[in-house]
Amino acid sequence: MPDDAPLTCPRCNVPLKEVRTSGGVFYACDGCGGRAVTIELLRNRFTPESINPLWLHAMRGEGRLGLPCPSCRQPMIGVALSDRAEINVDVCQHCHFIWFDTHEVDTLVPRQPEPAPVAPELPQKAREMLAMVEVERLSKQAEGSDLDSAPPEELWKQIAACFGLPVEFDEPEEQREPWTTWLLSAAIICASLVAFPHLREVVQRFGLIPAQATRLDGLTFVTSFFLHAGIIHLAGNIYFLLAFGHAVENFLRPLRYVVVIALAAIVGDLAHIALDPRSQTPCIGASGGIVGVITFYALNFPQMRLAFLMRWGFVWFHWIRLPAWFVFVLWILFQLIGTLEQKAGMSSVSSAAHLGGAAVGILAWLVWRKPNEESRLLK
Repeated sequence: MPDDAPLTCPRCNVPLKEVRTSGGVFYACDGCGGRAVTIELLRNRFTPESINPLWLHAMRGEGRLGLPCPSCRQPMIGVALSDRAEINVDVCQHCHFIWFDTHEVDTLVPRQPEPAPVAPELPQKAREMLAMVEVERLSKQAEGSDLDSAPPEELWKQIAACFGLPVEFDEPEEQREPWTTWLLSAAIICASLVAFPHLREVVQRFGLIPAQATRLDGLTFVTSFFLHAGIIHLAGNIYFLLAFGHAVENFLRPLRYVVVIALAAIVGDLAHIALDPRSQTPCIGASGGIVGVITFYALNFPQMRLAFLMRWGFVWFHWIRLPAWFVFVLWILFQLIGTLEQKAGMSSVSSAAHLGGAAVGILAWLVWRKPNEESRLLK
């Protein structure tokens, strides 16, 4: 693993924070309170009687399949913490990392302290807390404040932000390429481009008309998903699918990912129909399904920060970062207002379909937010 690649929490799948102590370095997760510690650090801090049985069991492979290693991501071995403790920890035979869930390390027997120096030292826990605070301070200082931050390194993100689009400043770690997202995006683009030369006729035939929802045996629920009203409509939907779909696909895996998009699109269409069931205006676009993906992203990765470029006219101002959950709450408020405008005939954007897709995203997150760890390792 490259030296500059962050270690990842095997439970929360977020980057771990490096904490430097007088005895060495360990890595901590703010979410679950777990710690990744090297065997060398444990030997410096705890008695051999506490550590040797743990390492002996791991080297012999005497244990069950454990969590993924924070460094190499290979499955670790779950072994007994010691011969006397009824607690299992996860040990990587390759990287020599040991994963402790919160408070598990407290069961180890520390070495006898050295003779007290003339100047009393702070307790170990206090030093660790101070070290973590300092690491956090340096990290924030390097990034700049969230209200006046540095721009993203990728040029394409800077270009997207110039058009008012949010871009990921933090990105969840991924183990697989998002092939489903790429293929679905390609299919939407191809279908829309083919329809553009004869868009009016195609939309009238294959768009979803609320007053005729069952025409073509309900096929328009599918065909309308792949049609768009123009290049801007198409580019916007594809951007959000590519920008946020990759992380959701990686978390859910392709099958459940497609289920979320399909159900969000259908429920979004039903919400659009329910708002005005007698309407003869065709509805097209993939936004209902894509909103389901965006909602799952915001709920599953709430602390991931999204960067925005604040501007006034043609004068560029500051970059700001906002957590995904906060952006999602603001977006929901705008959609509620948009639905009232849609009901009053003041808007052609189907905010009701967006809210229907968001409802599916929320339900999917409630069902799949805590996947079985062992099943995830075996996939």
